[in-house]
Amino acid sequence: MIKHIVCFKLKDNSLENCQKARDILMSMKGRVDTLIDIQVGIDFLHSERSYDIILETIVADEAALAAYQNDPYHCDVVKKHMHEVRTSSVSVDYYIEEKQS
Repeated sequence: MIKHIVCFKLKDNSLENCQKARDILMSMKGRVDTLIDIQVGIDFLHSERSYDIILETIVADEAALAAYQNDPYHCDVVKKHMHEVRTSSVSVDYYIEEKQS
């Protein structure tokens, strides 16, 4: 499985704007078929190093990640909004191992 993480700095990081961004990111749940799991968090520390929003998703494999990256809802709604409201973003994608009992 693959974990895809994106951190966003917003132009306006007021709580209201962070909550709206979180809601739009979370709206992928149930709409983007390749997502196994999705979590979104809002930073509360607001340090100099902090990003405002974190998106964490899990997909099955590289093919599922590619499908996610090109999903119409992800591109037309979510990416469009996040590109309008962010000043910067960073991401990381890595393989995760399934927990063994």
